[in-house]
Amino acid sequence: MFYGKSKRMIAASLLALAVVTAGCSSAKPEAAAPKDSAAAGTTTAASKEPHADQLKIAVPADVGPLNLYLNSGNEGLLELVYDKLFAPSPFVKDPQPWLAESAKQLDDLNWVVKLRQGIAWQDGKPFTADDVKFTFDYYRDGPSNRYTHHVSEVPSIKTITAEDASTVKFTCAYACPTLASITMADLPILPKHIWEKVENPRKFTDLPIGTGPYKLVEYKADQYYRFEANPNYFQGKPLVDSLVMPIIKDPAAMFNALRSGEVDAAGKGLPPELLETFKKLPNMKVVNTSDMTLVELRVNYEKAPFNQPEFRQALSYAVDRKSINDTVMLGQAKPGLQGYPHPDSPWTNPNLSTPFDLAKAKELLDKLGYTDKNGDSVREDANGQPLELNLKAPTTEPTWIRTAELLKDQFAQAGIKVTVEVLDSATISTLLQSRKFDMYMNNIVPHGVADPDQFVMSHRSGYLWTKGLPYPEMDALTDKWMKEPSVEKRKQISFEMQTLFNKQPTSIVMYYPKENYAFRSDKYDNWLESPGFGIVEKLSFLPASARKAAGLAK
Repeated sequence: MFYGKSKRMIAASLLALAVVTAGCSSAKPEAAAPKDSAAAGTTTAASKEPHADQLKIAVPADVGPLNLYLNSGNEGLLELVYDKLFAPSPFVKDPQPWLAESAKQLDDLNWVVKLRQGIAWQDGKPFTADDVKFTFDYYRDGPSNRYTHHVSEVPSIKTITAEDASTVKFTCAYACPTLASITMADLPILPKHIWEKVENPRKFTDLPIGTGPYKLVEYKADQYYRFEANPNYFQGKPLVDSLVMPIIKDPAAMFNALRSGEVDAAGKGLPPELLETFKKLPNMKVVNTSDMTLVELRVNYEKAPFNQPEFRQALSYAVDRKSINDTVMLGQAKPGLQGYPHPDSPWTNPNLSTPFDLAKAKELLDKLGYTDKNGDSVREDANGQPLELNLKAPTTEPTWIRTAELLKDQFAQAGIKVTVEVLDSATISTLLQSRKFDMYMNNIVPHGVADPDQFVMSHRSGYLWTKGLPYPEMDALTDKWMKEPSVEKRKQISFEMQTLFNKQPTSIVMYYPKENYAFRSDKYDNWLESPGFGIVEKLSFLPASARKAAGLAK
């Protein structure tokens, strides 16, 4: 049960939503389930597909009115509204045509895409090639956002031409063999008739209009989202008529709401300590997903001593990742022994290795001139300055704080003194830009660790490396990668890049979380995992034919 303010706020939000949605109606199958969502997990006689009138799904953060220029922090919600040319994402081995009917590579630089006909935007306007051309031009030439690099730099699309209402031609500045499987599977398509009038996309607060299976019809800041099914969706009418998503930022409150039945599913993975408890609850199911995220120790490679590749290598050797996973995650994660990027991505070198080797760490530090000169168990540099570092962690992530404390002890074994500093998450989020840090705990989402184009871009963006900062070995591989027109040969080059990176990492992987999502099976039991998105994503609410079209048939 809830206590105090959290209980009152969530109860009030859900009551408000009940009042708002009470008068809403939508077309029902011939043998419709009762309007109470308690009976929602049934299968209708007419459709032979599961159906629910409404589901309540708790989400852990307010990401605004789903303006992808403001915040793409929950891409699963964006996916409800927007579609891409290919689906479900770049994080699977073989994305399938979605808004596109087909994509054909003409030569190393040119592609032609045929679009499905008869698709409409959620406001009834027709979807055409002009929308696709506008979107790619807008991402490339307008204010930058999370999608920009997929058009402007990695890869670089020189021209986009709408040849007719259903045909788009793309011409790249250099070889782009994965344009369909990566770029077209990643970029949400925008409606030209709306976005061409937006002068400053970062100030755009209208509710979004997409071609997707759900329309966002109501958003209350820090309270809830409400989506209604798009009955004319081109991949079939959604199986759930309405999605109500209360925003519950406190994890304890979220899982109490799920336990008590105030919500039907949680949009956040269970913490390890609750896993076994939830598995035993009546009408509760827990599914393990490939979330393709990782928890990392980010180091400031522009600052001494981290600007020395051998020092970063020594730090990596000093980390006992298995011990951290066993202690902090109770074994409910995979220790980061394969390093960066995520090993479940089809684009990751399967032979990567980042072992724990304390002796090797000490040997490297000795060679760099860091030795314990005064016998206090802390190494000093050549000038006698002790090797003392700061490690920051956010207050909102208890497991990261515990990881930081274990790292403090492990680095001490190598003769490095670390002070752990716990800061609010807003301050943590400014560190990459300000560079006012030694090390800090962070996590990276699938776009960063399962997308091969983003791995290259991360070495040009200031995250894994900074463009223009000397790194001749990586620069040579990047140049080779850009010139390679073969998908398989380019993949092998990226494997070389990953191996090089993990020898002198600027992101030291701690573990790969295994996300366990819990839901009430008596309310809806047709959830589907989409790699990198968990279960709260549009394919969970679409008919079997759509899942098959995306290559993720259950």
